[in-house]
Amino acid sequence: MSNFVEQLKSRSANRLGRSDRSALGRWFWEIDRVLLFMVAMLIAIGLIAVAAASPAAGQRYSGAGVTFAPLHYFYRQLIWIFAAVPVMVAVSMLPREKARRMCLIGTILFTCLLFLVPVFGAEVNGARRWLGFGFAQFQPSEFLKPMFIVSTAWLLSLKKQDESLPVVPLSAVLTGLIALLLMQQPNFGETIIFATAWVMLLTLSGAPMRFLIFLGIGAVAVVILAYFFYPVAHIRIDAFLFEHGDNYQTESALRTLTAGGLFGSGPGAGTHKFLLPEPHTDYIFSVIGEEFGIIACLAIAVIYLVIVARVLIRLLHEDDQFVVLAAAGLVTQFGLQALINMAVNVQIAPSKGMTLPFISYGGSSMIALSIGMGLLLAFTRRNPYLHRSPYVVKWSGR
Repeated sequence: MSNFVEQLKSRSANRLGRSDRSALGRWFWEIDRVLLFMVAMLIAIGLIAVAAASPAAGQRYSGAGVTFAPLHYFYRQLIWIFAAVPVMVAVSMLPREKARRMCLIGTILFTCLLFLVPVFGAEVNGARRWLGFGFAQFQPSEFLKPMFIVSTAWLLSLKKQDESLPVVPLSAVLTGLIALLLMQQPNFGETIIFATAWVMLLTLSGAPMRFLIFLGIGAVAVVILAYFFYPVAHIRIDAFLFEHGDNYQTESALRTLTAGGLFGSGPGAGTHKFLLPEPHTDYIFSVIGEEFGIIACLAIAVIYLVIVARVLIRLLHEDDQFVVLAAAGLVTQFGLQALINMAVNVQIAPSKGMTLPFISYGGSSMIALSIGMGLLLAFTRRNPYLHRSPYVVKWSGR
């Protein structure tokens, strides 16, 4: 009996040890555990924030015979987290080649679904961005973002193998097509993210400076044309720059964020959040400011900054251009989405209707972000013995 107990103790001690060569053991030692821990922190913070915002959101959307429980959105968010975390882990375990192949197929699939959105999409708050019915609704553009970045990174990395390949024009056509489809929804914020990610990938792939300057001039021209000929852009720019139109959302967000001072009014004690539109999604950062304080908001901003910086520093030791482009693109998209959401909440950017990654409520957002983070973890996996000297490897194998 004592021998059996000793064997069990030995197995428990070796579980997930460096000698464990199972799929889970290899994943545990190759994954960036610090990055995974910071993502887990964001998910935990998001769950607390959704619980704080849920009563305000439930009150806003109650009516017409429908009454939401105070923690309705909190319980729904729990369901999405239980669905999303296994997806993130499964994607992070994929070999790089399989992850790339999945993204190529996903780019084709979700681009095709974007064509269906204007025809069959459900209209929410004046925008038609969703497909499906009821609980099964999803936003194709959210799932397309990580797939598009990885596919574009692969396309641009081919130029290193053959200079004659027209990869830049092909990536420009793909980006332009997606931008046109998004602007029909309308979804100006997502259009900016796709375009910015493409320009960043072009820069990292070694595009000539003259070409990048030309793109910058073209971007300014597009914004000017959008102001005069694209009603959504005209309304947003007028409201933000010239204070024409309805600024109620961004003004309410700033008032809510600053109402709690440095340390907040306390969990559940906020009152301004009940006047805030979309307190559980677009403006959850303001709810955090009211109930947990500006210091909590700064801590969240630091977490996002550390995630971006850690990935970029980790890529300094990467030789594969495709991996560099894909991981840098994914973390740029992640950081830019967080930056835009926070900028809107502090009224230094016009309203975009964009969620705060892993913190805002939402099924499409949570699962799509989990796929993107899973890809990022897959591309930044490292063999723990790869950079060890032969002496260290020999000694550790005794």
